[in-house]
Amino acid sequence: MDPVTTFALIGVLGIGSQWLAWRFQLPAIVLMLLAGVLAGPLTGLIDPEASFGFLLKPIIAVAVAVILFEGGLTLNLKSLRDAGPSVLRLVMIGAPLGWLLSAISVHYIAGLSWETAIVFGGIMIVTGPTVVTPLLRQARMEPRVARILKWEAIVNDPIGALAAVLAYEMVVALRTSTTVGGAIWHMVLGIVVASVLGYLGGRVIAWAFNRGKVPEYMKVPVMFGALLAIYAASDYILHESGLLAVTIMGVVLANTHLPSLDEIRRFKEHATVILVSGVFILLAASLTMAELASIDLRIVLFVAIVIFIARPLTVLLSLMGSGLPWTEKSMIAWIGPRGVVLVAVSGLFGTQLAELGIEDGRSLTTLSFALVAGTVVLHGFSIGPLARRLKLTSEAVPGLLIVGGSRWAVNLARALEKAEIPTMIVDRNWFRLRAAREAGVKVYHGEILSETVEHTLDLSAYGVVLAATDNDGYNALVCTDLGPEFGRRQVFQVGRCDETEGRAAMPVTIGGRAFGSGMPYEDFMRLEAAGWAFRVTRLTEEFGLDDYLALNEDARILGRINDSGLLFYDGKPPEKIPAGTRILAFHHKDKDRGAGSS
Repeated sequence: MDPVTTFALIGVLGIGSQWLAWRFQLPAIVLMLLAGVLAGPLTGLIDPEASFGFLLKPIIAVAVAVILFEGGLTLNLKSLRDAGPSVLRLVMIGAPLGWLLSAISVHYIAGLSWETAIVFGGIMIVTGPTVVTPLLRQARMEPRVARILKWEAIVNDPIGALAAVLAYEMVVALRTSTTVGGAIWHMVLGIVVASVLGYLGGRVIAWAFNRGKVPEYMKVPVMFGALLAIYAASDYILHESGLLAVTIMGVVLANTHLPSLDEIRRFKEHATVILVSGVFILLAASLTMAELASIDLRIVLFVAIVIFIARPLTVLLSLMGSGLPWTEKSMIAWIGPRGVVLVAVSGLFGTQLAELGIEDGRSLTTLSFALVAGTVVLHGFSIGPLARRLKLTSEAVPGLLIVGGSRWAVNLARALEKAEIPTMIVDRNWFRLRAAREAGVKVYHGEILSETVEHTLDLSAYGVVLAATDNDGYNALVCTDLGPEFGRRQVFQVGRCDETEGRAAMPVTIGGRAFGSGMPYEDFMRLEAAGWAFRVTRLTEEFGLDDYLALNEDARILGRINDSGLLFYDGKPPEKIPAGTRILAFHHKDKDRGAGSS
């Protein structure tokens, strides 16, 4: 197959797997593994070596460089300080300890050389935020445990890659130098060259962006060009130091408070989804039937040792004396799924180790795939039952996430907060959040559709989404995107504007359920300005729904609140609502009559 067709097929398989994973709420990494193995060793449809030849290694190397740069961009040192003592313990104590225990497991259980074991042990520090976050949401984990696991994954992702790069530099130094002193000098020189170039690259970009030397529309292309230039320059000066340079460059940019950092992060989100998918499919398709057949009892035992001994021992020793209950320590010790970064980085270093004459380096790809598949499947199926058994599932009533900071949305949030329903308003415009901040409503400033939300916002506390902006298309996009995550019946949007008002109607096949019987955003604004308000009222045996409606003829019943939480109605409310239920209504506050708010 020619290279262009191979590229197209890799793109279809990679992005297609990601989409199917999103659509059916499955681990994307498992689907990509199946797609790559099916297209590669099982059918021979894709043969990366034959299609790309000597370009295969540079393609993977550049992709890994971008992935590591993206990892560096997530390592904000202030966030690390704010992550709490438990996360700091898992990073400062757990990362080196995990590296050591993983290297021992690779050497003695998997039977690989110490050189390969040290490199792979560094990579195994990563747990992968893109894998951990969906698992936590699936289990509705107690907030503290979820926060620790999420931040450990975010911080250790770039640290693990950095550890692998340093370990590889050490192996190269020992292999290419004739004396121990020469090896040490070679390694130190590699670290210094990469650090200086990475630091200077990050600072120059920050200076140019902050001083307006680069127009807005060129910031992402300039940064991408600088990334490739720093990688190539460092590699040219000292072979294989480029990966360390771009990782440091990402860390520097993450801590320079760039106004354009959000746009840069959006670039890296899009780029890394494409590159991660492509690299994963490439590496899976590069496996041979012989390598698949080499997954024997020894590799299975290695995966078991990592899951049942190395990970728990690392966590329990790191958290000793932290004051966490044993149930929380046990859950953190058990959950440690590996992700795409592990496969991408190990695939690159495996090839490079083999070129250095360390033949068992070729086994790293097979080993990483086995570890990823084992941890994702085992932890994915066990996290929910174990969390319930340890009583670590969140007991809080699922809250409401409102997208859009309008005045009436703030009033809705305040009414629900009084009814003890956790509510947050999300908006990408800081000014529109002013009313919510002044009212004491919890807010999040950012783009809800951004991947960054997975790292910075705990969505597990919310069970219902209301898209309430003045943009029909954006509301529909929010509901379509968050529907698989929250459940199609739990995403709502304000009524869509009529075509007769000069706007194109959105297709009914996308978007969320109608909030407020489909009343448009403008009507909520108009009625709120006319003195309408949201009220929560408890129905009783003596004062039922009919009694309430008789006293409040203009009221629009929007939903109900009971022990299971908040439920919006997407049409007319039911004719009978049980006593003890609290109803959420929207009506003129001067006509507020009933049994009393609750």
